[in-house]
Amino acid sequence: MRTRILTILALAGWLAACGGDAAPSWQGSMTDSAGVTVVQNPADGLWAPGHEWTVTEALRIGTAEGDPDYQFGMLAGIAVASDGRIIAADLQGQHVKVFSPTGAYERTIGKPGSGPGELGLGISAVIVGQSDTLFVVDGGNQRVNIYLLDGTFVGSSRIDIQQGLPLRWEGAKDGRIVSQVRRVQFPGQPAPTDSSDVIVVRGADGSISDTLLKVPSGKTFQLGGPRPEVKLFSSEPAWALYGSGVMYGINDAYRFGIYAPGGALERVITKPFAPQPVSEGDQQAMMEAFERLWKQFGLNQQQVAQAKQTIKFADRYPAYLQLLEGVNGSIWVQGVQSASNLPPELKESYNPQLDLGSRSWDVFDADGRYLGVVNMPVRFQPVRFVGNDIYGIQRDDLDVQYVVKLHVENPAAAS
Repeated sequence: MRTRILTILALAGWLAACGGDAAPSWQGSMTDSAGVTVVQNPADGLWAPGHEWTVTEALRIGTAEGDPDYQFGMLAGIAVASDGRIIAADLQGQHVKVFSPTGAYERTIGKPGSGPGELGLGISAVIVGQSDTLFVVDGGNQRVNIYLLDGTFVGSSRIDIQQGLPLRWEGAKDGRIVSQVRRVQFPGQPAPTDSSDVIVVRGADGSISDTLLKVPSGKTFQLGGPRPEVKLFSSEPAWALYGSGVMYGINDAYRFGIYAPGGALERVITKPFAPQPVSEGDQQAMMEAFERLWKQFGLNQQQVAQAKQTIKFADRYPAYLQLLEGVNGSIWVQGVQSASNLPPELKESYNPQLDLGSRSWDVFDADGRYLGVVNMPVRFQPVRFVGNDIYGIQRDDLDVQYVVKLHVENPAAAS
C-alpha cells in the first residue's frame, strides 16, 4: 500500500510540475466487481512526450576474450545479494560466479559433477534466500544445492519430479523460494487427477510449505502421448511475484490479476490487444533457427527430422510473454516478437528459446493504469528489478553473454 501511495503522490507532483506539457488525463476506468477492482486501460499511455521512462546502462560484466573469470558460457540466472553483490549461474560452465557491486570478480562456487557441492548440466536458477544463502537449482542432478555467499557448501535438497515438474523458480524479496510445478503424465504412469499448475513456496529442505496460487496448466508442452509435442505460442500462465503476493494471467488475452498473499484476487488489469497471426514466414524462420541450433548441439539429419515432427504452432501470438514487478510497484509486461519481422542483424543468430520476447515493455503504475512503453536494449532480457535498477542478461552479435545492469530514468520520481 505504501508503494502505491508514493506512486500516486509522485505522479501527482509530476503532473503539477509539468504545466502545459503534462500528460493527458487517463481515459480508462476503474470499477468494482464483487470486491475486485477492474482496471480497463485505453490504448494510449499517460506519459507525455519527453517524459517517458528510459533505461541507461550502469554496469556490464563479461568479456568475449581474455580473463576467463569474466567469461560466461550460458547464463541460467542472476541474483543480487543484500549488499549488492551479483551472483551469476552458468549452465554451460556448471558453476556460479560472485561479483562485487561494481562488477569485480570475487569467486567461483561449485564445479561440474554429481558429488556433494557439484553441479550438473541442468542449472536453471540461482536464488538468494534469507541471510544471503544461495540456492542453486540443479535439474541435471535433480536437487537444489545450498551455499553460503563465501562459497561454503551447506547441503542440498532433492527435487522429486514424480510430484510434479518444476518449470520455473523465483526468489521473493523476503527470501522465500517459489516455484511453479506442473503435474505431468510420465511414461507408464496414470494421468494425474488434477492437471493444474501450482505456484508454491518451498522450504530450505525442498518441502512445500505453502501454495500461493493454483493456475491452469499451459498448452505448449504435451508429454502424455506416444511422443512429446511442443505447440509454440499456445496459451500459458504468466506470473510474477508482486509485493507479498502474485500477479498472474493466461496470456491468450491482455488481462492479468493481482492476488493477495492468501490467493484472493484484488485487481484485474486489461489493455486493448489486437491478436497477431503466426504467419507461414514466422513458422519457417523459427524452424530454420531450431534446425541450426539442433545441428550445433550435434544432432544428425535423421534426428533433426524427428525433432521437427514434434514442433507445432498455434494460430496466433499470445498477448504478452512475461510480467515483472518494477520501480515503485510498477508493472512491466513484455510483448512477443515476430520471428519473420526481425531486424536483419538479428536473423542470422535468432534463437527461438531466447529471442521470443520483444524489446518493448508496457509499463503500468501500481494501480494498474497504463503509462507507456520502455524499449530495452537489443537482446537484453531483464531478470529482476532492485530499486531503480534492472539486472539482466544481454547477448552480442556473436552470442557472447554479459551480465548487465540498467538504471531506470524516471522523470515522474525525479520531479
